Amino acid sequence: MTLNSKIPAGPLEQKWTRYKKTAKLVNPANRKKLDVIVVGTGLAGSSIAASLGEMGYQVKSFCFQDSPRRAHSVAAQGGVNAAKNYKNDGDSVYRMFVDTLKGGDFRAREANVYRMAECSLNLIDQAVAQGVPFGREYGGYLNNRSFGGVQVSRTFYARGQTGQQLLLGAYQALMRQVGKKTVQLFSRHEMLDVVVIDGKVRGIIVRNLDTGEIERHAAHAVILATGGYGKIYYLSTLAMGCNGSAIWRAHKKGALMASPSWIQVHPTSLPQSGDYQSKLTLMSESLRNDGRIWVPLKQDENRAANDIPEEDRDYYLERRYPAFGNLAPRDISSRAAKERIDAGFGIGPLKNAVYLDFAKAIKEQGKQKIEEKYGNLFDMYHKITGYDAYSQPMMISPSAHFSMGGLWVDYELMTTLPGLFALGEANFADHGANRLGANSLLQASVDGYFIAPYTIANYLSNEIHTGKISTDHVEFEKAELAVRKQIDELLQIKGNKTVDYFHKTLGKLLYDYCGLARNEQGLKYAIAEIKKLKQEFYSNVMVSGQLNSLNTELEKAGRVADYFEIGELMCYDALTREESCGAHFREEYQTADGEALRNDAEFQFISAWAWKGEGEEPELIKEPLTFEEIQPTVRSYK
Repeated sequence: MTLNSKIPAGPLEQKWTRYKKTAKLVNPANRKKLDVIVVGTGLAGSSIAASLGEMGYQVKSFCFQDSPRRAHSVAAQGGVNAAKNYKNDGDSVYRMFVDTLKGGDFRAREANVYRMAECSLNLIDQAVAQGVPFGREYGGYLNNRSFGGVQVSRTFYARGQTGQQLLLGAYQALMRQVGKKTVQLFSRHEMLDVVVIDGKVRGIIVRNLDTGEIERHAAHAVILATGGYGKIYYLSTLAMGCNGSAIWRAHKKGALMASPSWIQVHPTSLPQSGDYQSKLTLMSESLRNDGRIWVPLKQDENRAANDIPEEDRDYYLERRYPAFGNLAPRDISSRAAKERIDAGFGIGPLKNAVYLDFAKAIKEQGKQKIEEKYGNLFDMYHKITGYDAYSQPMMISPSAHFSMGGLWVDYELMTTLPGLFALGEANFADHGANRLGANSLLQASVDGYFIAPYTIANYLSNEIHTGKISTDHVEFEKAELAVRKQIDELLQIKGNKTVDYFHKTLGKLLYDYCGLARNEQGLKYAIAEIKKLKQEFYSNVMVSGQLNSLNTELEKAGRVADYFEIGELMCYDALTREESCGAHFREEYQTADGEALRNDAEFQFISAWAWKGEGEEPELIKEPLTFEEIQPTVRSYK
């Protein structure tokens, strides 16, 4: 298979403008004849459903939560990037493009990255018009702060609730269209398969999570905006319900998966405190604007943080990366923390954390100023840990967070299955091997508000004579039967180990061998162990309850079954990429001082993988990356 990214010709800064000029349109009278399914109601899903509904298409919106407002976009706390240059500190669309491309270690398409930076200018105005309460300066101007990997202030924020406020704006737009009946909302429904008819995606099979009923839904196009699969590690910053099943089911129907091993570990999570935990809490990266990260200079230090004098502290990010200091990118900051912890300098009851200290900022700016910036985050920290971060340092630790990998999409955000689009974190498109902070809310929003409405219309323009898609088609019947067969299989195993046992075991295996650091021996071991664990799962998992009722264990079992296959592909991807880049750190490929060693001569490509069947090794298909505007350089933040 040859991959066609469909990148428009012409200068970089004109590609998106030229695309929009030449894209095909659907006139308003024809839009009401076309059906579109949107799976997911986070920022990407709500914004595209609202946009298409406003344009007059007939939209069905699905989410497994009880309300679209509970989509996981609410958890992105720190901010959203836009190259507005309100601080007059030298920011621009071009600088944002360079920062993002460099932050991703030159493993993303130039055209996609530039388009995201270009569209960022419109997003802030859109959000303000929706009522998003961005932070403002005394004079009323929108305020900015910095995030990791940049030297300018381009991150707009609503205290520590930016994702929640942006999602509320998108949710209101979505519900307006629900009220106008251009969008039908199906909450508590989970997508279990896509339906392909004559080479085009024409619908989905879903399960009503309250009644257990299996349903068929048809459309002229399907959009997946279902987020990432970082919960595969079990302990992560993601909510328990987050999963990778929607994109994985699409992958097994023919949509390629790209760069699955590129999963970001966030440096600013609360540390694990015991085996009882099911998730970890994310503390916003914005805290690194004023907080200083350090560990004791002495191994196994037992003094309280405030009793350790300055001369006995190692501000290791400031020491190793003086140009960026505590705002070094997430992948670098997380690895640096892990290195200090593994070397015996970790702090806390389990010696698995580092300090994030605000004493200097409070002394210089005053407690009130810090409270204005981060008050709700400090309150959250106090509620969870019982400690007051105004008077003693926070304890933080790296944790699995964001998936840079996802379904392969072209410039139009369409997968290798015609009629199937993937938006936001469900695709691989904009971040390369590492995502810069505050770019996730940006990508999800611009995909839904400003990009997909054009590209989907371009596709649907050829569907106006198709007519209604019938759910009576034999392919719908086949897909439904396959879904029912898998569910029946899970319910009939009746073993003696819980779904959570298998999820935890898989998660630890992946974190140890395909997490912050990887090596050939460990990855091969992990692949073999995942296969054994999967075999045990299908012979000894206990899934209680029935199909035709509320059954959360059945929901989890289906998702963990997919995680075995996703995890195996992650390891294959990491094994074949014999270089270190971004979040992918192969221990065999590093510089003398422990930094990532990229290999542009052999690995300047996107790894796209094809499903070849149960028990078969996946097929690697390469999309070469070409750089016309800037040439890849050694990624340094020193």
